[in-house]
Amino acid sequence: MEASSSRSRSEGYPSKRRSSGGGSGSRYGPTAQSLNDDTLRSIFSRVDDHFDLAHCSAVCKSWNTIISTGHLMRDLYYKRNPEARSSSITFSTKRYFEALAMNEHASTLTGGSAEVHQWIGHPMRATLCRMKSGSVLTGMGDKVLRLWSAESCKYMNEYDVPNSKMLVDFDFDENKIVGLTTSQVCIWRRSGPRSIFQSSGGTFSHGLCMSYADPEVVIGCEDGRAFVYDMYSRSCSSIHRLHPSPVTCLAVTDDQLIIGGSTFGSVAIADHTSGQRLGLLKSAFTPTVIRCLSFSANSHLIFAGSSSGYAHCWDLRTLRPLWETRVSPNVIYSAHHFPGDSSVLAVGGIDGVLRLVCQRTGDTIRSFIVDAGQPAQSSSRLQDEKKHGRPAGSGSRQQVEKKNIREIPPDARLDNIPTNLRPPITGLSVGMRKIVTTHGDNYIRVWKFR
Repeated sequence: MEASSSRSRSEGYPSKRRSSGGGSGSRYGPTAQSLNDDTLRSIFSRVDDHFDLAHCSAVCKSWNTIISTGHLMRDLYYKRNPEARSSSITFSTKRYFEALAMNEHASTLTGGSAEVHQWIGHPMRATLCRMKSGSVLTGMGDKVLRLWSAESCKYMNEYDVPNSKMLVDFDFDENKIVGLTTSQVCIWRRSGPRSIFQSSGGTFSHGLCMSYADPEVVIGCEDGRAFVYDMYSRSCSSIHRLHPSPVTCLAVTDDQLIIGGSTFGSVAIADHTSGQRLGLLKSAFTPTVIRCLSFSANSHLIFAGSSSGYAHCWDLRTLRPLWETRVSPNVIYSAHHFPGDSSVLAVGGIDGVLRLVCQRTGDTIRSFIVDAGQPAQSSSRLQDEKKHGRPAGSGSRQQVEKKNIREIPPDARLDNIPTNLRPPITGLSVGMRKIVTTHGDNYIRVWKFR
């Protein structure tokens, strides 16, 4: 043993034994923890990428303190944007990272590769989806709402609609889920499946759509009126006449404006406080039905999709149209953009093509369908889960299939593409570098862009 030990030392092999305590660290040399603040500050100042610097700041509290107190993020920003030094606007790390995140999101959608993760989430079908903060909520086919992880696609929870009523719309946030039947508002806690609130019947009838901003939910009805319901006092606080025809879709802005689309192809804007109708936006292509709305608080733009395949954009400040483009030959069921992003609008409809549209011009940037190279294996799995009495797509038996996607030209002849490759997109929602879609069948798809 002594000979072996002396031989390893003479041949330069390092000893496995480390010295204990501080000082010089170990026999391998000084560690990062042994470097003083000035040395670390000098090292971090040579990092030339904001995201790398942010990753360093997340390693430990001391590194975060060095990077923040040394204003290294600000200095790197001025290094890349020297003209900003003379600006009167104070540099904000939070705002700057939000801008970086939006730029990365938009560039990934418009130029990155992508793949689809799909699974059967409901035994019948899921026709609507919402995505918030890494979670996906789906439902409207079987009177059950289900919550999934947008990243792993794993089942998280489910919420039963009371009294076996059919949902017509829903939305959610980090604390609760709000659902609408034709005659009731229902609220669930995210932490549990039990309904904590049901509105009394008779307040409104034939509800078609909803949108909410705490503490109120706005309900669009078949008679053209919008009912404003207080979720905490459990009472109707006001009623607004938006259209002479049914209200098909709604959006509520942070500054108390109600935006509602109609079957006559117009979009009404009303002041929630006074009830006054402030404007009526019309399409040049009538008659058509406004099927979906999406509002951008950053740019004050209203986006809509219609039954004639047109995507529309109006400026809320001037109440004038910016563009109207026929992006699809058929009905557009859903149009949505990531909050804060002023570049990309995602639209989908009956032709089953996922399209990314430029928010500023209405031009189609990219169009996608699922690749035919990998056949689906959904039917046997659904039958097996039904046979064992399990909810399809839930629990340990959930199987997620990975699919490649195919990008097609914006002007591609869709009649040459089999319909099984492009089932109708009945709902879509955009998250950070992700888009979730629901279809005419019972598949839920998460499109992940890289």
